[in-house]
Amino acid sequence: MTVPRHVAIVMDGNGRWAKARFLPRLMGHHRGVESARKVIRACSDAGVECLTLFAFSSENWKRPEDEVSGLMSLFVSALEREAAALQRHQVRMQFIGDRSAFSTELQDKIAQVEGMTAACGGMRLLIAANYGGRWDILQAAQTLAAQVVSGELALADMDEARFDAALSTGDVPTPDLFIRTGGERRISNFLMWQLAYAELYFTDTLWPEFDEASLQTAFADFARRQRRFGMTGDQVSGAKNA
Repeated sequence: MTVPRHVAIVMDGNGRWAKARFLPRLMGHHRGVESARKVIRACSDAGVECLTLFAFSSENWKRPEDEVSGLMSLFVSALEREAAALQRHQVRMQFIGDRSAFSTELQDKIAQVEGMTAACGGMRLLIAANYGGRWDILQAAQTLAAQVVSGELALADMDEARFDAALSTGDVPTPDLFIRTGGERRISNFLMWQLAYAELYFTDTLWPEFDEASLQTAFADFARRQRRFGMTGDQVSGAKNA
């Protein structure tokens, strides 16, 4: 079965999972961490090169204050708990997004785990936190504009490859498969440039219930698709048979 090189996931449905069980929303996020652990391990074992998880969007600050505070505490505890396991399994963790809005404690934990796993040679794990696709495009444009102003880059030399490299995901392959759990059918400001040719997979399964079998179902669906990238189906088939 064809396995995607880069999988990007919007982990949606934690709050609804908790509400259906008359539990605080934060309990859903705690269960969501368990699902993330299973999916990280399953992707690594399957040979996925990069996994990007949308953990906290730049719009999530609008949520109730107690939920945001609880999520921040959960980030810290999850980093402390998972760092050693990531090292053992050779998973390199990297955070993408504007981390300046986080507490000093959380920023320090992020830097610590990134440092601990920097030499790991296995799967790349990107955690998108205080991330937005529009923010990513804007910061890339600002970076390249500054290079043009300084004379480091000629305007005529700016192209898609340079822009792609300036994004926060510039050193990993673009996503092949996008998964969103929880029943919603939108990408919600996640990797907007990078998902241009990704295969989109939506499931009604709430994230705390998404497990290894659910992931394999998504992979099987991906393997059945013909990725044409602007070509005809006959051209793709001919290239494979050549």
